[in-house]
Amino acid sequence: MKIVIVDDDILVAGALKTILEADRDVSVAGTGQDGGEAPGLYKKHRPDVLLMDIRMRNVSGLEAAKQILMEDPQAKILLLTTFADDEYIVKALQYGVKGYLLKQDYQSILPAIRAVCTGQTVFGTEIVGRIPQLLQEKKTFDWRAYEISEKELKVMSLVAEGLSNKEIAKELFLSEGTVRNYISSILDKLGLRDRTQLAVYYLKKNC
Repeated sequence: MKIVIVDDDILVAGALKTILEADRDVSVAGTGQDGGEAPGLYKKHRPDVLLMDIRMRNVSGLEAAKQILMEDPQAKILLLTTFADDEYIVKALQYGVKGYLLKQDYQSILPAIRAVCTGQTVFGTEIVGRIPQLLQEKKTFDWRAYEISEKELKVMSLVAEGLSNKEIAKELFLSEGTVRNYISSILDKLGLRDRTQLAVYYLKKNC
């Protein structure tokens, strides 16, 4: 199995490399220290599994995973973190990552990699126990998972009501340029093409 590791802690990355390469079936093809490096490393090495930290200094592992999976939905990404945060879990599920484990659970990493290679989705024991509750409680669409702010959500609601940029600007005491910037940012975050798609998307998620 060919693995790529991305973690901003050099010591952790080195420890992971040592642990994994102790198995003769595993080779670490490359390492990186920030999520911004991950897409390039993935394209260069085409690993069987990309093992990546979530919290990094510049680009997070979640954002890197989102970008990679948009370009290659078949990418197998296993996220590692010291945080079992509900928002991270929801995002991981939405983006389509194949695994989410806590770093301190070192013994589970190699078995998880093997499982991910066979097409399974793997979540650590502590995380698995929380997923049903998260899904049950999620009665409304979680805009935060897409990093949509309260202001952006308000702009979306007004777009869905059919207001123009000028009307939205007047309603929210903003300039038209600021409104345009908000809409452009929202479209980018949601992967939508235009304000018509935005309005339809908003209405569907809030029905």
